[in-house]
Amino acid sequence: MQLYLCYLRIVLNAQMQYRTSFFLLALGQMLLPLTVFGGMYLLFARFGLLRGWSFLEVALCFSIIHMSFAISQCCARGFDTFSEMVRTGEFDRLLLRPRSTVLQVIGSQFEFTRIGRLLQSSGVLTWTLLNLPLDWNILKALTLILMIISGVFIFTGIFILSATLCFWTVQGIEIANVFTDGGREMAQYPLTIYQKWVTRFFTFVIPFGCVNYLPLLFLLNKTEEPYPLYMLTPLYGILFVIPCLYIWNFGEKHYRSTGS
Repeated sequence: MQLYLCYLRIVLNAQMQYRTSFFLLALGQMLLPLTVFGGMYLLFARFGLLRGWSFLEVALCFSIIHMSFAISQCCARGFDTFSEMVRTGEFDRLLLRPRSTVLQVIGSQFEFTRIGRLLQSSGVLTWTLLNLPLDWNILKALTLILMIISGVFIFTGIFILSATLCFWTVQGIEIANVFTDGGREMAQYPLTIYQKWVTRFFTFVIPFGCVNYLPLLFLLNKTEEPYPLYMLTPLYGILFVIPCLYIWNFGEKHYRSTGS
C-alpha cells in the first residue's frame, strides 16, 4: 500500500505541472456525462416511465455506475493503456522488479482528470437522493456504498481482462470497449429493460446486475417482500476481480517479449 501511494503521489505531481490543462480536461470530463444525463431526462420527459422505472430511479442507477467508472478509470488507468507498455517492451522491465506486476501496472498511470466525471455523478447522486422518497436505514446506506465499490471492482476487472489480451495480441483490440465503455452505457439503466439473455449474461458472467439491478430493488423497495440478501449481491461483483487476476497471471506466464 505504501508503494501504491508513492506511485499515486508521483503521478499526481507530474499531472499538476500543467494545471490549466488538468482543470480544462477535468471540466470536459464533467460536461460529457452531463449531456448524456440531459438526453436521459428528455427521454423520460417524453415517455414518462421506462419498463416501470421512473426518471429518479434510473438517475440513481446512472450516478452509481458513472461514479464507479470514474474511480476505476482513475485508479486502474494503467491496465487501460497496457498495450503501449507491451508494444514498447516496457513490460519487460516490470518483470525484472521484485514487485507484483499488477501493482506496478496499476501504479504506472492515474487519470486524475476523471475527478470531473466523479463530481458530476456525485452531484446527480446527491440530487437524486434528496428527491427520492426513500426510507433510509443503516442497511440501505451500506448497500449504496457496496454498490459503488462493487462497480469499481467490476470495471477494474474488465480493464484487467482487456489488458491480458495484449499478452497475445500486443495491440489492444477494440472489442474490449464493448465491455468497458459499452458496459458503462448499458449499465446506467436497470437490466430489466433488456432482453433476458442480456440480463442473465450481465448478472452471472459480468455481474453488472449486482450493482444496477438486484441491490437497487432492495434500495427502492421494488419487491413484494424485502429480500435482505439483495443487499449482499454487490459482494459478488467485488469477487469478480479474483478470477480476472488469475487470468492475468495465466497470460503473464505466456508472455513473449516484443523485442522493442
